[in-house]
Amino acid sequence: MIPSWLIFALLSAFSASLVAIFGKIGLRGLDSTLATTVRAVVMTIFLLLVVLVQRRFLELKEIVLNSKALFYIILSGVAGALSWLFYFLALKFGKVSQVVPIDRLSVIFALVLAFLIFGEKLSLRAIIGAVFIVVGGILVALG
Repeated sequence: MIPSWLIFALLSAFSASLVAIFGKIGLRGLDSTLATTVRAVVMTIFLLLVVLVQRRFLELKEIVLNSKALFYIILSGVAGALSWLFYFLALKFGKVSQVVPIDRLSVIFALVLAFLIFGEKLSLRAIIGAVFIVVGGILVALG
C-alpha cells in the first residue's frame, strides 16, 4: 500500500509543475506582481469553495482562537506570498527549465530549517541526497 503522504506529495509536485508551465504562458506581456495577485485571488476562491463543500467553515474559530497557530499560519501565508512573487518574477525573466530546479532547492532550505528548528535528524543518506539535489538543480539550471 502506498502511503497517503507520498500520494499527496506526488500530486503536489505535479500541480507545482503546472504552476510553472501555466504561469510562464500567462505572464507573457504582463506584470508579474499583478499576475501573482490574480493567482492568489483564484486560489482563495477555490480554497473557500473546498472548505464550504467539506463543511469545515465553522472550524475556523479553532484557528482564530489559537493565537500561536494563527501567528504561524499568517507567517506561512506571508512566506508563501513572497515565494510566489519571486517565483513569478523569475519565470517572467527566466526559462522554466532554469527557474524550477533552482526553486526546488527549497528542499535544502527546508531540511536545514527542520534540523535547526525541530531537531529533525539528517542521516548520511539524506545528506548525500541533499547534495545530489543541489548539484542536480544547478546542472539542470545551467542546461
